[in-house]
Amino acid sequence: MRRDFDFLVIGSGIAGLSFALEAAKAGTVCVVTKDRLPEGSSQYAQGGVATVWSPDDSFASHAADTERAGAGLCHREIVDLVIREGPERVREMIARGTRFSLRPDAEDAYDVDLGLEGGHSKRRILHALDATGREMMRALVEAVTAHPKIRVLERHIAVDLIASSKFDLPGPERCWGAYLLDVDSERLTVCAARSTLLATGGAGKVYLYTSNPDVASGDGVAMAFRAGVPIANMEFIQFHPTCLYHPKAKSFLVSETVRGEGGTLVRPDGSRFMPEYDERAELAPRDVVARAIDQEMKLHGFDNVFLDVTHCDPVFLEKRFPTILARCRAFGIDPLEEPIPVVPAAHYTCGGVGTDESGRTPLPGLYAAGEVAMTGLHGANRLASNSLLEGLVFGRRAAEDAASRLAEVAPVPKGIPDWNPGRARTSDEAVLITQKWDEIRRLMWNYVGIVRSDRRLGRARGRMDVILEEIERDYWDFLPTADLIELRNLATVADVIIASASHRRESRGLHFNVDCPEPSDRWQRDTVLVRDPSTHRPVPA
Repeated sequence: MRRDFDFLVIGSGIAGLSFALEAAKAGTVCVVTKDRLPEGSSQYAQGGVATVWSPDDSFASHAADTERAGAGLCHREIVDLVIREGPERVREMIARGTRFSLRPDAEDAYDVDLGLEGGHSKRRILHALDATGREMMRALVEAVTAHPKIRVLERHIAVDLIASSKFDLPGPERCWGAYLLDVDSERLTVCAARSTLLATGGAGKVYLYTSNPDVASGDGVAMAFRAGVPIANMEFIQFHPTCLYHPKAKSFLVSETVRGEGGTLVRPDGSRFMPEYDERAELAPRDVVARAIDQEMKLHGFDNVFLDVTHCDPVFLEKRFPTILARCRAFGIDPLEEPIPVVPAAHYTCGGVGTDESGRTPLPGLYAAGEVAMTGLHGANRLASNSLLEGLVFGRRAAEDAASRLAEVAPVPKGIPDWNPGRARTSDEAVLITQKWDEIRRLMWNYVGIVRSDRRLGRARGRMDVILEEIERDYWDFLPTADLIELRNLATVADVIIASASHRRESRGLHFNVDCPEPSDRWQRDTVLVRDPSTHRPVPA
């Protein structure tokens, strides 16, 4: 079975849906989502979207904060571009019906309440209480599902990109869509398109503890890597400092806005520790706070630390953080009466598929936007709430570029073959997948986590040699399933992260190696890896 569209969007978060709405002005659009709308990382974003909104703020100030957090690796032209276009993209979201929290004396929907988060020198966080991503996704999903030129394929997972050279298709090298697996029927189909956007989000699921939903398995990075597209800065994995620590509290983060509004990090005895690590204390950037918590846990043998808001105004907390309070109380923790147990968890992938200022990748016809992309905005560490901003800006820019080139792109070739299963058979041993999945996530957490060393990275590389060989054999022996596809992608992304971390011989931003603990001017550059055609492993570009 084959479907043809002008634009294919793989992923359904804020970047993907923003692209779809803009691209639909020029042609037909297919949005592919692994689960059901609005599932994905975007809807779990609590804090908000950062943009210059107040007359007391400035583009220069937002840019300075972004570059300070990015530890010397931000691309200045991209920072300026995103920050200057940000206010207009946010106004568009309000016009689409997004209901941000308003000031008490607000006169219209644009008179919003601005929050403060770690790393920001001004209040510039537009939020919808503590469920900003959910509210923004609500507005986008309503617009997308009502659009006559947009089709949404739920519970479909992309298997691999379709590139000209792989199938001897006519014309120059180009991406012509992707193979899709219907998760429920396990039927493989061709979804052909003249332009394809990767908007698959991050790769938090590669780690044992993550704030990300289950769908965040690095699929876009893995597919792009297999297609020969350069992947950049994957050593910079942001660990959110404060995920709720409870055996049943899967993937629930406590927004750093809580610290921005007065919450303090304390040891089990109630003593604060962040002032000992950074003069900004709890308002230091995420990498600083996460490493401090990790150090406290390892130094004292703590299972967790605590986020204390018992000294804050209870009326304000009830109004500002209803989602967080309700979630904590569901687990028997009342933040108004006792500190919240928290631990760091993998949260955001700052690296990804390399793109230019329009979201283009080096493979013609392939774009990337959102967390899957490495645009140059975040550098070595993402500034809080810049991610939703980046998704809005690059979703729009990629769509505009793809639409402007549509007339010059030939029709999709007729010769794209159906998926060839070869001699693959149905697997009757699901344990093969679950065992490797668990092994990869534990290996990454223990050896390639918040603090790294040459020895740990070496062990990780050695073990991944075996795991990748086993997975590749299983992948071609058995018929594809969603779990097998995700496992293959997870292993590929883990291998790229390990290679990136091993290549960088310094500590900078989110990458900290005890064997080279200081930053070096020699390494003030991006780490760019490509797939070696002979070994299929990542090597420096």
